[in-house]
Amino acid sequence: MRIIIAGCGKVGKAIIDSMTDDNHDITAIDNDPDVIEQVSNTFDVMAVCGSATSREMLLSARVNKADLFIAVTQSDEVNMLSCFLAKRMGAKHTVARIREADYNEDGLNFIVKELELSMVLNPERLTAETLFDWLKLPSAVSVDNFAGKKLQLLELIVRKGSVLCDASVMDLRKKCPVEFVVCAVQNGEEVHVPNGTFVLHAGDRVAIMVKRSETHKFLKSIGALQKQGRDVIILGGSTTAYYLAKLLVANGYYVKIVERDEDRCAELAEKLPAGATLIHGDGMNHDLLVEEGVESADAFVALTGTDEENILISFYAASRHVPKVIAKVNHAELADLSEKLGLDSVVAPRKLVADALTRYARALNNTVSSKVETMYSLMDEHAEALEFRVLGDCKLVGRTLKELRLNPNTVIAGIIRGNKTVIPSGDDQILEGDSVIVIALDAKLYDLNDVLR
Repeated sequence: MRIIIAGCGKVGKAIIDSMTDDNHDITAIDNDPDVIEQVSNTFDVMAVCGSATSREMLLSARVNKADLFIAVTQSDEVNMLSCFLAKRMGAKHTVARIREADYNEDGLNFIVKELELSMVLNPERLTAETLFDWLKLPSAVSVDNFAGKKLQLLELIVRKGSVLCDASVMDLRKKCPVEFVVCAVQNGEEVHVPNGTFVLHAGDRVAIMVKRSETHKFLKSIGALQKQGRDVIILGGSTTAYYLAKLLVANGYYVKIVERDEDRCAELAEKLPAGATLIHGDGMNHDLLVEEGVESADAFVALTGTDEENILISFYAASRHVPKVIAKVNHAELADLSEKLGLDSVVAPRKLVADALTRYARALNNTVSSKVETMYSLMDEHAEALEFRVLGDCKLVGRTLKELRLNPNTVIAGIIRGNKTVIPSGDDQILEGDSVIVIALDAKLYDLNDVLR
């Protein structure tokens, strides 16, 4: 596909990185020559310096030949205008980042319709929704949803002395009253798609697919069900914190936001409903956190604009035995380091955005056999979890799973047929119209047929 990306900040670079892995023909636009030079030196893309709202610039980028135009500059208005121009000049699909928190659903729907946008992207809202899912299931390091949340992919850490520790996958299936699939296991730098004899060890990171309706029963059966707390402390009054606090309060949580900027505190206090308390102070001050009840909090979420602050204060919260601690960390190297040092839950907004757009681009590349509907990267991006809609010419249709010769390190983890959700066994079949969840290690899947040898 021919893709144009306007805006090469942190999010833009993450999108370029993800898209180049999928071998798209990419043109990057930014009005900062230093940024363009950096993009040219880092990625195998065409990079041009100029304004994304310039007709001449868009013409030189051959916007009329673009399959997808993505605008992720720092300005909502520039993103909307550049998408409008790109669409009028021939781009097939347009995506705009619109971050303004004051747009309500009706306002956004009006903008999408009038500007003929294919998709609106709000990284802060997307991050908040992800965090909300994680806080609802505090036992899991992360949670990904498939098939309208009928299936959930849980990432768990194997704890010493737990039911998972030193147990084979086969033994776990015998003991557990709930159907599940162990999709992937990460131990240090090594990632595996396990068979029945694979043994889990303390410290392993394991991805397990389970029906959403049975998630709590599954976690209870393995001794990993953690009480869903209601008292949450958020460090930093960012836009993400605003969205997250709204979601939490609407669902009965009590939220404290610690923000060092007095004006921002006042602004959030006006916007947020009752149930959210604003604390003006420096969240890096341990005495302040103790005074505000960090030791009795059920969850702590660090959302400042500085990765290092988020990591350090999250380790402090963990040392005070807060049951669920999450840090926002955008730099991949820092995220990897913090996880290796013992910080289990780390969210990277730019990765969420890149995943969303990579998923969208793959969905545009429909084949006659399948269509990508959902995609997540997992296990430090060593694996992908994809949901395919099965179309007419799929080679898997009508055959039992045990008859299929799948590629190594590939597993079919779920089948959705209408309102029926199946955790598959070897005797299950795939039929036209099904949604199929596939986990693939170190491979890019564009079509369901790609799972076959």
